[in-house]
Amino acid sequence: MDQREKPMTDRIAGRAARIETCLRDHLSPVELRVHDDSARHAHHVGIRDNGVQAGESHYNVLVISDAFSDMNRVQRSRLVHELLAAEFAGGMHALSLTLRTPAEHARMAIQ
Repeated sequence: MDQREKPMTDRIAGRAARIETCLRDHLSPVELRVHDDSARHAHHVGIRDNGVQAGESHYNVLVISDAFSDMNRVQRSRLVHELLAAEFAGGMHALSLTLRTPAEHARMAIQ
């Protein structure tokens, strides 16, 4: 089995690292931040009952990439959710996204 055919979970340990690798490989971001925010949500009943490790359920992600050019916010979000479908299937519960092009990010920094 070739490396690309292996499930994402078999290639890289740790959900944050897998998220980062997937987004880097597919979106070639100029900036990427993946923050595990799971500790703030560990008390949620669904997380405890689901058997998901408290440290791997909720993430905040910032992606600055030219890949988002000519996409609206919904299209960008759908793309990232599609790329990370295996993580959702594997127990990731929530993903907060900030998705911008470099030009949009530069404009935000000026304001």
